[in-house]
Amino acid sequence: MLDRTPMTEAIKTDVLIIGAGPCGLFAVFELGLLDMKTHLVDILDKIGGQCAELYPEKPIYDIPGIPYCTGQSLVADLMKQIKPFGPQFHLQEMIETIEKIGDPLFRVTTDQGKVFEAKVVVIAAGGGSFQPKRPPIKGIEAYEGTSVHYAVRKMEQFRDKRVLIVGGGDSALDWTLNLAPIASHLTLLHRRDQFRAAPDSVNKMMSLVGEGKIDFVLGQVTTLEGANGQVSKAIVKRNDGSNFEIACDALLPFFGLTMKLGPVTNWGLELKDDEYIPVNTADFETNIPGIFAIGDINWYPGKLKLILSGFHEGALMAQKAHRYVYPDKKLTFQYTTSSTSLQKKLGVA
Repeated sequence: MLDRTPMTEAIKTDVLIIGAGPCGLFAVFELGLLDMKTHLVDILDKIGGQCAELYPEKPIYDIPGIPYCTGQSLVADLMKQIKPFGPQFHLQEMIETIEKIGDPLFRVTTDQGKVFEAKVVVIAAGGGSFQPKRPPIKGIEAYEGTSVHYAVRKMEQFRDKRVLIVGGGDSALDWTLNLAPIASHLTLLHRRDQFRAAPDSVNKMMSLVGEGKIDFVLGQVTTLEGANGQVSKAIVKRNDGSNFEIACDALLPFFGLTMKLGPVTNWGLELKDDEYIPVNTADFETNIPGIFAIGDINWYPGKLKLILSGFHEGALMAQKAHRYVYPDKKLTFQYTTSSTSLQKKLGVA
């Protein structure tokens, strides 16, 4: 359930999760199995984190037991999985302050004026709030959101269009391969003929070039031309200094992302390199008891930035969180495959 209404009276919950990406969603499941209620806050306007914002249709191959899924289908399945626990979502809100007011109890406020009181706080905010890096093209702002896109939400919006993709990393190559079959014409532009992408993707791209199905051009966009937010052509400067035009209906610049921790730096948490939150590997608790960090935002020796790692972290976090929410209740570990009480919670008994 979504809730965007500003409130001055505190919303009380067992656990407040900051971030509604896959790790935050799976944390709802693990916490719910242990009878803990959750609210989730996310700065984005949709549930799903980076999977929904950056690559909803990009294939994912390393989720255990799922040979293939897209970012959006993974989010959809996680939403089905946590439905029995009724989590509450608060979107387009950013956590500004976290104040300890009890033992355990935290008062958490958002930039929209909402106040939460929770015994446990779980930070599952990925790399923090993220913004695409804007290429140095004068006047590009006028086309953003209409014909200049920093992420692909729906592939169909590029069907039968002249698409210009700029960049040499994984995102640029992946979307070149994915959009080539549906665009009326696709051009990949990069400043050099070396790439920061998977070799297999580069080989597939070059095969398409050799077959005449797409164009690959060396150079950089200097200017855009168009009207009313719709780009019609890009002026490109070749490496030899000469200029030429590329007709296009859509420009997709993939120059990477700028991750910003934002207000996290003011919450009294220990930080590593001003980018990550150190945690212990027993329960992924931070230096502040009752505040946990899971997923890409945390750090510990041997950390791997994988969704499956975040799922594991969420499971262990929930075990420790139970002690704060139910300090007088003994926790008995159970398996969903054999526990009728857990199966009743999931509605499958």
